Amino acid sequence: MSLIFSRSNSTAIAKKDKRLMAEVNASPLKHFVTAKKKINGIFEQLAAYIKESSAFLEDTHGNGDLDPITTEEQVQEVRGYLSKVAGISEVLARRHMKVTFFGRTSNGKSSVINAMLWDKVLPSGIGHTTNCFLRVEGTDGNDSYLLTEGSEERKSIKTVNQLAHALHQDELLDAGSMVCVMWPKAKCALLRDDLVLVDSPGIDVTTELDSWIDKFCLDADVFVLVANSESTLMQTEKQFFHKVNERLSRPNIFILNNRWDASASEPEYMEEVRRQHMDRCTSFLVDELGVVDRAQAGDRIFFVSAKEVLQARIQKAQGMPEGGGALAEGFQARMFEFQNFERRFESAVKTKFEQHTVRAKQISETLRLIMDSVHIAAQEQRVHCLETREERQDRMEFIDKQLDLLTMDCKRKIKQITEEVERQVSNAMAEEIRRLYVLVDEFHMDFHPSSVVLKELHRHIEEGLGRNMSERCSSAITTALQTTQTEMIEGLKPLLPVAVREQVDSLVPRQRFGLSYDLNCDKLCSDFQEDVGFHFSLGWTMLVNRFLGPKNTRRALMGYNDQVPRPLAITPVSTSMPPFPQGSMTQEELMVSMVTGLASLTSRTSMGIIVVGGVIWKAVGWRLIALSVGLYGLLYVYERLTWTTKAKERAFKRQFVDYASEKLQLIVSYTGSNCSHQVQQELAGTFAQLCQQVDTTRQNLEDEIKEMNAKIELLDSLQSKAKLLRNKAGWLDSELNMFTQQYLHQGR
Repeated sequence: MSLIFSRSNSTAIAKKDKRLMAEVNASPLKHFVTAKKKINGIFEQLAAYIKESSAFLEDTHGNGDLDPITTEEQVQEVRGYLSKVAGISEVLARRHMKVTFFGRTSNGKSSVINAMLWDKVLPSGIGHTTNCFLRVEGTDGNDSYLLTEGSEERKSIKTVNQLAHALHQDELLDAGSMVCVMWPKAKCALLRDDLVLVDSPGIDVTTELDSWIDKFCLDADVFVLVANSESTLMQTEKQFFHKVNERLSRPNIFILNNRWDASASEPEYMEEVRRQHMDRCTSFLVDELGVVDRAQAGDRIFFVSAKEVLQARIQKAQGMPEGGGALAEGFQARMFEFQNFERRFESAVKTKFEQHTVRAKQISETLRLIMDSVHIAAQEQRVHCLETREERQDRMEFIDKQLDLLTMDCKRKIKQITEEVERQVSNAMAEEIRRLYVLVDEFHMDFHPSSVVLKELHRHIEEGLGRNMSERCSSAITTALQTTQTEMIEGLKPLLPVAVREQVDSLVPRQRFGLSYDLNCDKLCSDFQEDVGFHFSLGWTMLVNRFLGPKNTRRALMGYNDQVPRPLAITPVSTSMPPFPQGSMTQEELMVSMVTGLASLTSRTSMGIIVVGGVIWKAVGWRLIALSVGLYGLLYVYERLTWTTKAKERAFKRQFVDYASEKLQLIVSYTGSNCSHQVQQELAGTFAQLCQQVDTTRQNLEDEIKEMNAKIELLDSLQSKAKLLRNKAGWLDSELNMFTQQYLHQGR
């Protein structure tokens, strides 16, 4: 008999385990756990995507090298998504599904939990009122135990009575305390799906509803309001869930009208009472809380008897029929209603995750649109930068070509005007040299041959020549120079920016130009030697002088030999002056040689004089000779008496004019070159300043081209990044669509 009993007992246990496993596989909560893991992974990817997008938008918005591509509103909006998704992810990070039961005292909350767990896990029934929050979750071990708030001590419990005794013995527990009941998963199939059930004290025993919500409700996935079908919904119950609805957005709420087995005693009123309860509960969920619409409300309201279900399931677990025992009429309908309530937990997947899925789709779509707008803005700005770079390159190429042409034209003009200046100055100076006697005659000063008089005369000549040259040349040259400068400026203006064109006159200052005629008469005539001694006009020296000139007379009278040395080159007064040319005097030297020979012949002997005198005496007679000698003597006396200071001054000025004219004639070419060089320097300086402005403009264009290249490279990078992030948003959206199709629309 013992063997038969043992075998039958083992068979019963095996059948029970098989039945429990079938219940596990058929459990809708398994579907919830899988969906929760899937949506949790999607939100982790969404959070990382938002973080990457936020950093990208902040960097782009804070980039001062670019025109605005993103707005401050977009940056703030995406930054706000970080905290929102972080909050959702924190809720989804929990691996379990948390179901919290609320209701008034003795409405059967613990009985409902026990019925769902197929066992008496929590104390219930007469004399067992839950005095604190009880959190029931599974443990992989074989022992059940308690964990109280603020303590890690495991209190072992074997039966429900031990649990009830432990709860009542702990004086530190109050209505706001949490006790965790760790029940072996091997004893309860429902706990194998990571389900957490939270029992609560009656909401009519405390006024600390707000603290309860903050402490135990904010992370709940499903709320179950256990009401008493023998009475209507009380204001206390409604007030609590109104507070929950204020703190949470559209909470999942189920309403169980417990103790519906009492309606079996009055079957004639059962449908009417059921309709009244249904109307009131529907109005509460739809009109007052607004958590579901009217079409969905029927799937949230159930009429059950938790005590009957618990009893039937315990009997079934023990191998006895479910309907055995003293069960009220209509038990099967109430059993089916409770099972339907359990199956409707699958709607927790749709209602719990649908809101987060919709929100995630909204966020991903918003981010996709933002990234698309960033991509378009970057593309438009890139096109603008490309056009700007091309325009700057064309402008720079135009400037280079035009500058080359203008440079050649300006060189031609400068050469032309400098040649004209040299010609004008040379002609004017030659004319002034020819009129030098007039300028010398205008010099008035007490005459006495000395260096002081010569110095003043030099100053007078230099000032007079400079003044006369200026009157002849300066006006025409200055006008031509200014005209050429204006042509240069007008020619180069198109190469400058518009803003610079208006300021070019101030950027290229043009001072009043004046030619400087540096004659330097003092040094030029420093070797002048005046001869103001008396010289008889019919004397031998003067006669020879008239025929040969001063230099050759000195050579003839001083007895120079026939080999007359060539004069040495005279060193210029200034190092910048050209050397005086050495003239050839061959004919004059020949004449000097003839006279010198004649003089030498007559001086060798007095016989010649006697012979000549005798010849003349015989030819003309003594009277004519005497008359001639007398006239010669009178002329001598007259010239000697008229050789006064004025005569000396005239001789001095005549000698100086002759000498200075000869010297000044030597520097005519030099002076013309000097003046043309001044004009050339002035025009070259003006052109150089204009070219400097053009170079500045060209450098600015090069800098702008480099800046455009850097912008284009940066915009290419931004476009690629924005496109990548936009595609990521599309990928996340497809993941959310797959999740919706797989877990939310599966039963539709």
